[in-house]
Amino acid sequence: MTLDQAQTRTANHLNGAVPPSGALDAAISKLHDYFRDIQDESGYWWGELESNNTMEAEYVMLCRFLGRHDPERERHIVNYLLSKQHRDGSWAIYYGAPGDLSTSVECYFALKLCGVDPESDPMVRAREFILALGGIPRARMFTRIWLALFGQWKWEGTPRLPTEMILLPHWAPFSIYRFASWARGCIVPLSIVLSRHPVRAIPPEHEIDELLPDGRDGTDYSLPKPPGFNLARLVHLIEQTVGTLYNRVRFNPFRNAAEKKAIQWILEHQEADGSWGGIQPPWVYSLIALSVCGFDNDHPAMSRGFEGLEGFGIQKGDKWTVQGCISPVWDTCLVVQALAESGLPPDDPMLTAATRWLVAKQILVGGDWQVQAPQVQPGGWAFEFHNNCYPDIDDTAEVVLALRLGRLPGDEDSLRRRAVERAAGWVGGMQNRDGGWASFDKNNNHGYVTAITFSDFGEVLDPSSADVTAHVMEMYGKLGYQVDLHMIQAAYRYLRSEQEDDGSWFGRWGVNYVYGLGAVLPALEAIGENMSQPYVRRAVQWLAKHQNPDGGWGESCASYVDPSLHGVGPSTASQTAWAIIALIAAGEVDHPATRRGVQYLLETQQPDGHWDEPYFTGTGFPGYMKGARVERVPGPGERGFQGTELSAGFMINYHLYRNTWPLLALGRYRTRAIHKLHPHHTGQNGLSPTHKS
Repeated sequence: MTLDQAQTRTANHLNGAVPPSGALDAAISKLHDYFRDIQDESGYWWGELESNNTMEAEYVMLCRFLGRHDPERERHIVNYLLSKQHRDGSWAIYYGAPGDLSTSVECYFALKLCGVDPESDPMVRAREFILALGGIPRARMFTRIWLALFGQWKWEGTPRLPTEMILLPHWAPFSIYRFASWARGCIVPLSIVLSRHPVRAIPPEHEIDELLPDGRDGTDYSLPKPPGFNLARLVHLIEQTVGTLYNRVRFNPFRNAAEKKAIQWILEHQEADGSWGGIQPPWVYSLIALSVCGFDNDHPAMSRGFEGLEGFGIQKGDKWTVQGCISPVWDTCLVVQALAESGLPPDDPMLTAATRWLVAKQILVGGDWQVQAPQVQPGGWAFEFHNNCYPDIDDTAEVVLALRLGRLPGDEDSLRRRAVERAAGWVGGMQNRDGGWASFDKNNNHGYVTAITFSDFGEVLDPSSADVTAHVMEMYGKLGYQVDLHMIQAAYRYLRSEQEDDGSWFGRWGVNYVYGLGAVLPALEAIGENMSQPYVRRAVQWLAKHQNPDGGWGESCASYVDPSLHGVGPSTASQTAWAIIALIAAGEVDHPATRRGVQYLLETQQPDGHWDEPYFTGTGFPGYMKGARVERVPGPGERGFQGTELSAGFMINYHLYRNTWPLLALGRYRTRAIHKLHPHHTGQNGLSPTHKS
């Protein structure tokens, strides 16, 4: 870049100059070509879902536990794990994060199982990092459970989780249906494991006693006591007492019946692709539980489950990684919206194929959600290829937003319209009492379950969130539903109550407040809200205030635990796109911040149409246990405390986000700019509602 070009770029950022239309058209065209090139012949798009290295470590441990490890595969995993190790010897939860103790313990153990020399430089550095943080005794419960499976931690130092929980009716206080779907899928198989306490012996050279600062005999294996005297401390005492008595009882008439029912539940919840819930944790724990109960590797459930998990793996040269989940439905519905709103006509073959694929993926059978909504007819979509038990409300809303922009030829289009009607009915029946929507379950917000020791990870509840509620409200608004309907008014009140004092909204499933604003403001616009109201203006001011000097927006995953980092972080393409989408929805297409954001995207796009984005902008779990935003983040010494490493979190880098969201933002910007210049222009993609009620 020449000095003149650099000076021009700086002036454009400072002044918010109108981006050249030719550059805008060229950027959009490149992305159209990109998505056309990578579309599967079946019609869907599917990008990598990158998370953290416990996925590879636990794959190694699972294979060793089942006795089916592959030395060549392990060699590629070793290469991948070593490539992700930090200089201080650690492994992290997300890109740019400090090292995480539990993740590092699991990676160290996996490398040792694979035969890596413990005196090699990577292992020495890892060991020093782990010991400096207190070693295995300071690791989370799930890490302890994994180590106990191989005799590297005593089972007495793991939580009590009686299998008899499966016998409780759904309305009982600690029924499995009081937990979120993802936690439920883990609890059922782990209740078997934590009752049976299996151990698979490993050779002495694979043991990791060196990570116990006081050695095996000097280690305190007791469960950590919650600080203070509160509900968590009371539950801990009850757990200890009941657990001790439970293990002493020789005759328990319910134990065998509970285990049989748990096994039946596990088998009934296995999906066509072999998964459980479409995500890694319940998948691996279900395979372990079935193995413990005598299912050999050749049993259909076991072989289908393991082969399906293998399909989550990605070979990258001499490295191999495994995804914690896959997102083809989510990726596809977002890409369809971006393509349609950036100029592709509804009958473009690319959109037709994607629309047909999405219609065929609608779930028309029941699932666990029916426990709380028994009268509601099915009609949702899952996140993955196969997950009939757990359709996703967020995915369903976004799929409908995509389907309303597509068309199918002739009489076939009635299938699309019918799919939209079914989905709208299903989503309406899943609304929570507080007016919001969660992701998988209805009214799943019983906070007391977070007090059990098992709940020291991620989230165990699925309450309403502002971003999911906003996507649903946007769906109904764009379908033409009347805003005075009780359902929409309740959602509106919920969103208003969730706004922060500074004007922003919390992002539960995306990082973080930038994501929340990118969801809420378009929803408000879709229902016809007056965007000049003071509370909307505060949101606009927040976005303008948090724009980076380069014209982009960014927010670190650490913003979930450090309030000073709300809206703060290196610029990314996806987060910049969310901010632009929010500003446009607020009527600020001509705002200097909007123009600078568009200019940032144009200038950082690579010649092949891509953007570089190593940062994680997707959220699985912020690590708040209850799954909702907190009024005050726990401090050091308090239960639930985590530093910026997000030790209880699960963060995601969706590899298609970096291109999908910018295309949607650029498309909307171009459309609004054209409308501003030519008010009667209707555009190419027919943005009028396809369904009214």
